[in-house]
Amino acid sequence: MTLPAYETLLTEMVEPHVLQVTLNRPEVGNAINTQMGRDFLDLWTRLTEDAGEVRCVVLTGAGDRIFCSGGDLKERNGMTKQQWVRQHELFERQYWTLTDLPIPVIAAVNGHAYAGGFETMLTCDFSYASNAARFALTEVTLGIMPGAGGTQNLPRAIGERRAKEMLMTGQPISAAKALEWGLVNDLCEPGQVVERALQTARVIAGNAPLSVRQIKKSVRYGGQMELRTAFRFEIEAYNHLVETEDRYEGVRAFNEKRKPQFKGR
Repeated sequence: MTLPAYETLLTEMVEPHVLQVTLNRPEVGNAINTQMGRDFLDLWTRLTEDAGEVRCVVLTGAGDRIFCSGGDLKERNGMTKQQWVRQHELFERQYWTLTDLPIPVIAAVNGHAYAGGFETMLTCDFSYASNAARFALTEVTLGIMPGAGGTQNLPRAIGERRAKEMLMTGQPISAAKALEWGLVNDLCEPGQVVERALQTARVIAGNAPLSVRQIKKSVRYGGQMELRTAFRFEIEAYNHLVETEDRYEGVRAFNEKRKPQFKGR
């Protein structure tokens, strides 16, 4: 698919079905300013409406020290309440659009992830991180609180007690602690994080695209239901795959002892 040239994001099809997206403001720790909010909202909306050949996204930051430092506080300095609320409405919309994105997004956390940057990581489906990275929700030290899912996604990832400690102290945790607590799936040397994420993206992109989408939807929404209802939701998602071309192709390929050629239909 053809994407516009964004002011704050770099986009590249690094594999036939894998899109790499890079936060590209390294001079300010890849901080999220108003323009990045607009760029993200446009990108996630386009991918939701028509992902084209994209079957998996890898999201990372420019440079080798910081994934994303959060909101751009220099831009926010002196903002009126109206300006602040208007900007945050934009941020909210891009986070929620990412949350509901049908295709999987893997965070390749190349460095520190703080505040809104950490919330961005938490909104992705899962993450790989640099062993030198640190993670924090620092909003409480600035007189605000997380407002892009941090108070909801973090407890769901690591449990309420650990999350409240991070949220109420604003103190960072190490990459080793993040791995121990299940915030990230694996740690790598700083220069190897993106490649680790791409390895997994290649595997996902090689699987049946409709199956991957239905799995993401089932986990995402089923997790908010009581168990019996979630089981029924899962079966509804499953049944949508039975008459797809890819399901027939998968069974044929298995019996013919060859690699399936999935088309996403």
